[in-house]
Order: sequence, then C-alpha cells, then structure tokens
Amino acid sequence: MKGNTKRKWLLGLYIFTILSAVFSSVAYAAGDPMSAVNNLSNFIFGLIRAIGMIILGFGVVQVGLSFKSHDPSQRANGFLTLAGGIIITFTKEILNIITG
Repeated sequence: MKGNTKRKWLLGLYIFTILSAVFSSVAYAAGDPMSAVNNLSNFIFGLIRAIGMIILGFGVVQVGLSFKSHDPSQRANGFLTLAGGIIITFTKEILNIITG
C-alpha cells in the first residue's frame, strides 16, 4: 500500500474503534430469563402453525380439485398434503402429549 492509502485506512480503523467504544452499551436481562425463552418458543410455534395452516388450505384445495377432475393420484397427494398440514398445525400440542 502507498503511504496515503495506508493513512486513510488506519484513520478509518481508528474512527471505527473510537465510535464503537463511545456508542457501546451494556444490555442487562430484565426479569425472568425463562419468560424470554417461552416468548421465543411461542413465536416460533406460531410461525410453524401459520405454515401448517397454509399447507392445510392447499391440501383442501388439492382434494377439491381432485374430486372435480376424477384424478386418483391427485386425490392421494391432496390427502397426504392435508394430513401433513394437520400434523404441522398441531405440532406444539403433539409435542406436549409426547413429553407429558
């Protein structure tokens, strides 16, 4: 590197270090840490439930279209998608039953 480029690089690194030290702050955990874990768990299971409902709706549409077109393979795929959507939608309840 040339001298001028090296100085600019070091000046940028120096400014970044100073700004990082000035604007940093300590984050303290508030309250019970298990409540944060439970909130995250509820959020993730809510997303899984939403995806399951979408798959469930798609399965219902597939089954309906298969009855209209009299296509047995599409009907089988529709029922499999419907069953998968039900399982994904009720994942949290299934896990609660398994774990007790």
